[in-house]
Amino acid sequence: MKFQLEDVTVYFPYDHIYPEQYAYMLELKRALDAKGHCLLEMPTGTGKTIALLSLITSYALSKPQNPVKLIYCTRTVHEMEKTLAELRLLHDYQVQQLGPRAQILAVGLSSRKNLCVNPNVLASESRDSVDAGCRKLTASWVRAMAAENPDVPTCEFFEQYEKAGSSAVLPPGVYTLQDLRAFGTKKGWCPYFLARHMVQFANVVVYSYQYLLDPKVASIISKEMQRESVVVFDEAHNIDNVCIEALSVSVRRQTIEGARRNLNKMRQEIERFKETDAGRLRAEYNRLVEGLAQRGNLPISDTWLSNPALPDDILKEAVPGNIRRAEHFIHVLRRLVQYLEGRLDTENVEKEGLVTFVGSIGSQAGIDQKTLKFCYDRLHSLMLTLEITDTDEFLHVQTICDFATLVGTYARGFSIIIEPVDERMPHIPDPVLQLSCHDASLAIKPVFERFQSVVITSGTLSPIDLYPRLLNFNPVVSRSFTMSLTRDCICPMVLTRGSDQLPVSTKFDMRSDLGVVRNYGRLLLEMVSAVPDGIVCFFVSYSYMDGIINSWNETGILKEIMQHKLVFIETQDVVETTLALDNYRKACDCGRGAVFFSVARGKVAEGIDFDRHYGRLVIMFGVPFQYTLSKILLARLEYLRETFQIKEGDFLTFDALRQAAQCVGRVIRSKADYGMMIFADKRYSRHDKRSKLPGWILSHLRDAHLNLSTDMALHIAREFLRKMAQPYDKAGSSGRKTLLSQEDLEKMSEANMNEMLY
Repeated sequence: MKFQLEDVTVYFPYDHIYPEQYAYMLELKRALDAKGHCLLEMPTGTGKTIALLSLITSYALSKPQNPVKLIYCTRTVHEMEKTLAELRLLHDYQVQQLGPRAQILAVGLSSRKNLCVNPNVLASESRDSVDAGCRKLTASWVRAMAAENPDVPTCEFFEQYEKAGSSAVLPPGVYTLQDLRAFGTKKGWCPYFLARHMVQFANVVVYSYQYLLDPKVASIISKEMQRESVVVFDEAHNIDNVCIEALSVSVRRQTIEGARRNLNKMRQEIERFKETDAGRLRAEYNRLVEGLAQRGNLPISDTWLSNPALPDDILKEAVPGNIRRAEHFIHVLRRLVQYLEGRLDTENVEKEGLVTFVGSIGSQAGIDQKTLKFCYDRLHSLMLTLEITDTDEFLHVQTICDFATLVGTYARGFSIIIEPVDERMPHIPDPVLQLSCHDASLAIKPVFERFQSVVITSGTLSPIDLYPRLLNFNPVVSRSFTMSLTRDCICPMVLTRGSDQLPVSTKFDMRSDLGVVRNYGRLLLEMVSAVPDGIVCFFVSYSYMDGIINSWNETGILKEIMQHKLVFIETQDVVETTLALDNYRKACDCGRGAVFFSVARGKVAEGIDFDRHYGRLVIMFGVPFQYTLSKILLARLEYLRETFQIKEGDFLTFDALRQAAQCVGRVIRSKADYGMMIFADKRYSRHDKRSKLPGWILSHLRDAHLNLSTDMALHIAREFLRKMAQPYDKAGSSGRKTLLSQEDLEKMSEANMNEMLY
């Protein structure tokens, strides 16, 4: 269908649209018109992705003189592929309506591991070794050697791509990673370098958050993007954590030992070059004297991870004189490594600010702040000069330089925390020195400044007013939408006590109480006997899940549960968990039904959907607070309180409840779906906790469902399932439609629309 939204003709590839999709597009368009940033919370399963893509591509079509580029950031490769599949459907519809004028180029970009087609390189296991394998075949000096000696191996796909020169382009269309690999194999071109080249010409680019938020990657991949771009962060409820991880570095004993090995190897290489090709080292020295840390325009195959400090922060200063000579630089790094090793040798937890830490590096190792600031760039220059291709072997020294540059660049928003052991395993010495970033706004600030509109959207952004403070920006639009439904297909409940009326909670002083463990087991046992198909249980941590399953096993509860349904468990091993999920789905498909035990901050809670019969009930055992004794978390809470006046309790509750909402939201993925959510902890009955859940869950949470015992919850579940088994009218009655056709949209004035939605 196509319809007018103010002055834009929107092309939407389905015959009907949900009222909330229409409202979502309206708010999104206002943000684009205002050239500002926005926060939009939209319930899961209401077609958020297609609404975004339809509106932004239609907006670009309606303003051909000032085309808008869309940069769409997802968290996983799976989400990237789903987005591109939706976009292809939309693109086909737009071309069908408008002809060639609607043609666009849309590319997905991922790491070499996901795009490489060279079987020899792909044989490597990890991403770092695939990157290094690629560099060994494509680095400019390797290719120069191969030109003289045909026995030197190179990559035929890269050679063909280079030979094609300016004719190596992608024709218009939507390319998933699979399509790029197929196109590359057919043409004999390298899909990774082709995609990287085409990113600057594409109308739509889909890639992961890191390509914009991690400055080491962003300044290579995203520096070409024009200002007239709309950046979308999808599923962005955890965006503050991604920003913080991008600027945090950990140094362990292994890092120190590895860096020593790297430095020895580099020293040998420098000695070798002095004897065979001293001119190369001299040329590098002269370049550094002139203040050029980089070699002008590097060949695309030589580009490296860029400086971890945000590029604007490092002014165009010359590299300090004391590290211009290669051997002097190696000597400085040795002193730094020795200093860090000394700091790791501690028996107490230490915490200090960056200014004090840099001061002590200066007094004890004789390295000043400016030298630290240039470590990463200087290492990059030296590794190019020494023609090092085994980049995966040099990760340790890169970590040390990454750490040094961040420490030398920033004065606030970070802490240095040194812990002699992991508190959860206090008998094993495992010292770690962490540069911990507390200010999420540092990594995202350049994105807000560079692009005219940034859209932060997810199904769980409540409470929405905390994000502008955490990320330090002013949204022009900030809205939370509810779900229009023809039947109450979501049934949230708060369970506060067991059948014996004893309260249940995972509060620290109650969690190991046998009464609580038994009541949780009884709750699950009652539910598996009454609820058909799949049930998903989320626990607050792996250790709590292990403890509870052991108790249930000893008391025989687990055996009783397994008489009704099979049980599958998420572990910290990705392969095991994937296998468990596959078998869980098979058990649900064959009608046997199953229970999946998972962890609120694990992999399953984020990206896996339990739609239809795979999830008829989700039980959230407890409130998933972060580990509150973590030194890093405590330092971040202190920073948030002092800088943004966010109280510790507010942030911890906000963080726990967005995680809980994310877990229970897995159960409903479309309007035809139905499912129940049980929040099993007495703390959910308190208003201050409950009010932080998303509006679309709260609107279905009745007062009668707020303070339940196990038998009351069982009664409600049976009633709900009986009601859901009845046939229903998908489009809704004339009073409250949930599917709008083109005629409906034309008939309705905006006032009428607002009446319907609110």
